[in-house]
This record gives sequence, C-alpha cells and structure tokens, in this order.
Amino acid sequence: LLWLISLLSPQQVSAEVYTALVDMEELLETESFLIENLDNYIRIEEEKLDYLKRKNFEYQREHSEAIHDISGYLGNPINAYILTKRLTVDWTDIEQVMEFDVGKPFLENITRAHSVLKFPTDEDLNGAAVALMRLQDTYNLETASVARGELNGIQYSSEMTSSDCFELGRQSYLNGDHYHTILWMHEAMDRLTNEVNRTTTKADVLEYLAFSTFKQGNVLSALSMTNELLEIIPNHERAVGNKVFYEKQLAEEKRQQNLLGDDGSDNVPKDDVNIIRDTSNPHVYDLPERKLYEMLCRGELKPSSFYLSQLHCKYVTRDNPFLKIAPLKLEEASLQPYIVIYHDVLADSEIEVIQRLAKPRFRRATVQNHKTGELEVAHYRISKSAWLKDYDHKVIRTVGKRVEDMTGLTVETAEELQVVNYGIGGHYEPHFDFARREEKNAFKSLGTGNRIATVLFYMSDVEQGGATVFPSIRTALWPKKGTAAFWFNLHKSGEGDYLTRHAACPVLTGNKWVSNKWIHERGQEFSRPCDLQPDHPDSY
Repeated sequence: LLWLISLLSPQQVSAEVYTALVDMEELLETESFLIENLDNYIRIEEEKLDYLKRKNFEYQREHSEAIHDISGYLGNPINAYILTKRLTVDWTDIEQVMEFDVGKPFLENITRAHSVLKFPTDEDLNGAAVALMRLQDTYNLETASVARGELNGIQYSSEMTSSDCFELGRQSYLNGDHYHTILWMHEAMDRLTNEVNRTTTKADVLEYLAFSTFKQGNVLSALSMTNELLEIIPNHERAVGNKVFYEKQLAEEKRQQNLLGDDGSDNVPKDDVNIIRDTSNPHVYDLPERKLYEMLCRGELKPSSFYLSQLHCKYVTRDNPFLKIAPLKLEEASLQPYIVIYHDVLADSEIEVIQRLAKPRFRRATVQNHKTGELEVAHYRISKSAWLKDYDHKVIRTVGKRVEDMTGLTVETAEELQVVNYGIGGHYEPHFDFARREEKNAFKSLGTGNRIATVLFYMSDVEQGGATVFPSIRTALWPKKGTAAFWFNLHKSGEGDYLTRHAACPVLTGNKWVSNKWIHERGQEFSRPCDLQPDHPDSY
C-alpha cells in the first residue's frame, strides 16, 4: 500500500463525505492505510529501541567488568583499545541512531496520502455531529442510549468515550446549539467519572457546559460550574472574566425582581431548570407540520382501520399488450391525493447497474432557489445525487420505458434519472416537487413546463428510518428495495396539489438509495387532458 501511494499521481480529493454513505465507505480504506502505516512505524521504532537495548546491555556488561578491577582491566591493552573504540566510534554510531527520526518517512506517507485518499474535513465532522443531533431529535433518542451505541433499543456499536461525547458537545457549541451542548457535555462528564484511562478533562467539559448553561438562561448554575472550574484552574482567564459577568447578571436580576415586587406587579422568578427549545430547527417550517413530520418518521401516526379498508391492491394492465403478459403489482397508499406503490419494478441487477453508473458522478444534492431558479446546496437536504441519461446504459432506457408503463405518461420531456444516496442521518425536509406560482424561474431553462408527476424508486431496504412522509395526509411510505411510489404533483387544471408536500425522514441506521423520475407537463396533453370542470377546490 505504501508503494502504491508513492506511484499514484496527486489529485484533488473531494470533501463533504458525510453527505453520502457511499463516500463514507472510502474512509475505511483511508483508515486501513493509516493503521498499516502506524504499524510499520511502530515496528521500525521498536527495532531501533531493540538495537539500542542490545548495545546498552553490552556496554553495561563491559563497564561492570571494568569497574570491578580497573587496574587489571585497563592493564590489558586489548581492553584499553576496546574502551577507546567504544567512546569514539561506537558511541558516535549510537548518537546517530538516536538522532535518526524513524517517523519522518511515515509522516511523509501520510502527507502524500492526503492527495490520493479521501480524508474527512472539519466540515464533515460538523456535519456528522449535526446529523446525530437530528436523529436524536427526530426519533426521541436518549443521550445516554446513543452514547451506549443503542439506537431505538438496538445495540449497534461499541460505546462512546468521554472524548467522543465531548466532541459532539463542542460541535454543537460551535453551531450555537447550546441545548445539545448541555446534553452531550453532561454525558461526557458522566462518562469521565467512570473512565479508567480518561480521554478528556473535567476542566474542558466545565468550560463549555457553564457557558452553554448561561446561554440557556440559567445564570446561577453557570456561575456554580465556573466556580468549580476555577477550583481546578484558579487562573483560567475566561473563567475569571465569566465569573465577574455572571455575578453582575445575578445582581441585576435580583435588583429587577425587587423593583417588580415594590410596585405591586406580578413577580415570577426564573426557573432554575434549563430552557429547552421546542425543535432543533424551528425556522424551516411551522411547528404543527414539524410535529407531524417527526411523528410520522417515528411511525407513531398510522391510518385508521376504516381508511385502510378503502385502499386496495391490484394488478394493472392499462390495456398495454406488454402489461397483459407481465402486469404491474399496485398497492394504494392514499386516495386523496392518489399515491400508489408499485412492487417488484426494479431488479437487483438493474439496481447494481444504476448504482455503479451513479457513484463516480455523485455531487452534493441541490435545491432550486425559488427566486433565482439557480441550484444551490441546503442544510435541509443531506444527500448526494447523480443524473443518468438514457444513452448511458440500456438499463436507464428500460427504466424510462417502465415509467411510461406505470404512469401512462410520456418521458420524452421528463428529467434525467436522478440517483440519490443519503448521508449520515440523511434527510430532505418537507418540500414540494412542483414549482409554485411565485417560483417563476423554476424549470424555466428546461422549457417543458412544471413537474406533473413523480416516480420515486426505492433501491435499498433501510433498517430504521428513511421513510417518505406526507404530513398533510399523515401518510408514510417505508423503503422497500425494488418498489416505486407514484403520484401526480399537479391537478388536471395544472394547479399544484399542496397535499403532496412530502419529506424524506432521516436515515437512522442503514444505507438509503433512491432514484427519481420527474415527469413534466409538455407532451401529456392527450395522456392527461384538463377536465371541463375544475378538479380541485376554489382555494387552489
């Protein structure tokens, strides 16, 4: 492997590995190299030490013999020569061995590896930490359980160290997320007290914990933790300054409380418990939808028995000669809007081809800016995607023809097949696939109208999480390899169906692969013509 790295030409290795698990797999190759490199360094270092130990043993033996009878020893001209030789030639060699830095070539190997292998960046570390926070919030995971390697009661991995928990808290702190900072710094402190070989320090934990507790509104607890920190490090510069600030804040709060009491108004003292925010990202969409989204992701909302009794499964032929021979298996998931799931529409061999074609083309998934129409990355969509054309492979053409069989629509004006692999805690928060009236520039460059329909292929099973949820109709579709979901985004009138607003839940465990085929309006005039009467309420 070392020889291989020296031969490979340097190249720019892309970052953002956390946004797709397929890229994370390459990090294991990187770690494998680092482990082998470290093993070789340790072996060479041990060989150097073994050599020095042997020489030291020889010299000690000779020296002991000499000082036992100095006159007799030095009276032997051979011994006198050997002593002189040891103190000139031999010890000079020893000094050179001691000075030789055996680690230098191995450090150079690591430097070269950075231009060849994939290494995560600070952005990846932060993204991975944020992903864990997202999973913790969405799936109501206890901090201690996650630290034990448990996800929804299932043990997946070894436990985190105090250092691991501390770094999660530190990353939350850097993001201004003091709520999660407190959770993970408390966990770091609990684990620190039980560690034999401590991986972090109490002072470091207290520093972050105290300030985040203050930012959450609990000044008294922040002062108490700061005093505890100063007992460990009396001259801690930031702690000394923070202590003065907290004491002034408490004095001011007390003065304000006295004023309120004196004028007879209600005086409600601040609670000493931490102020906990309602959501991890409250600015993305309103709270009711957020709650529905998270409950659907957790599987807590299910359709009633009466509603389920109206849904059916059936074979579909659409008067299509081919489908009469091989009918499609259709399962209704919702009647309004009409959402169906087609089973067994992608073979494993086809999925392998699509994944193989997509991997080298993966880029961070983007969203369309509703004002400019330009594509840009967004924190609410964590995945990587690639676009595959019909001429890339016969399988892509076959999938396109299958979409026509499934939908009764033409794919002549459809977008290319988009393949997506989700990253750590990968998700896509509630959104519409169609462009709304105010989004004037959306799909303008395509010249094919709005997205009339969506076909979503599931190309992998997912152990936990990763559902596609529709908060407005309280419906969840769970990934099943080889299936495809289909729905119309537009009413026959061309107006958008706002009930199709949907989201991809964070992947809790597993690897989620999907592909999308977005079908556009142009070319569907005879396949799905407008009705004489509106097919939606006036509110649209």
